[in-house]
Amino acid sequence: MASKVSRATKALIAKVFAQLDYKTLGRVYCWKGGDKFWHARRKPCLRLGIRIAGALLEKLPCGGRSLYIGAGVAELPALLVEALDCQRQVEPYNLRRSEVAVLNRVCRPLPITFRARDAASVRGRFDHLWIVSVLNDPERFPHLAPLAYGEANPVTFNPVRFQKERRIVQGIVNRCMPKLSLPGLVTTSTEEVVWIAEWCHRHRIPYRVERHQYPTALVGDPICFMRIGRSRFKSWKVPKV
Repeated sequence: MASKVSRATKALIAKVFAQLDYKTLGRVYCWKGGDKFWHARRKPCLRLGIRIAGALLEKLPCGGRSLYIGAGVAELPALLVEALDCQRQVEPYNLRRSEVAVLNRVCRPLPITFRARDAASVRGRFDHLWIVSVLNDPERFPHLAPLAYGEANPVTFNPVRFQKERRIVQGIVNRCMPKLSLPGLVTTSTEEVVWIAEWCHRHRIPYRVERHQYPTALVGDPICFMRIGRSRFKSWKVPKV
């Protein structure tokens, strides 16, 4: 288990960020003002990404396998640190084909390949799942996200569309969580914890949400870690169903 991000990997991450096509990424992430968006968030994304990646190194064993669901620019530091500093196999999935093309161009000489398809299609088991800003994405789930954030308008809220979006989110969790070997680690945002916890409750699997949270540059919600499965730690939560 590595203790910190190596200088060589930090330098490589900075080089990768410098080579990204931010003009194309601006169109991917914003309806307008993409240049200003990345000018403001590029350095924080790099700095905070390395911080989260360092935290992962303290929790993941070397030589394991990680599934990244909805991985984009923000996940580059964690992916590179896992692959290079801990010799782990990383498999990032992203349904936005234009972003995948940008990322694969700069990652061509590196042991990382982004795939523009559903992460549920991957085979095998993983000891780490990364699922951040996927289950509460306001663009994909415009009726579910406001309710999750306590911002739903009672006058315009559509419960029928919310139910439809909730089934889609539960479907994503139902297809991806079984790929996690137990005990395992889930990296997610604080607002998405409830979906992982609900799956654990239904399957009577103990879990623990770690208290420490990590700020992000692109996602509004902090990131946290969830320990899933049996553990020697007495503080792990055993769901009551």
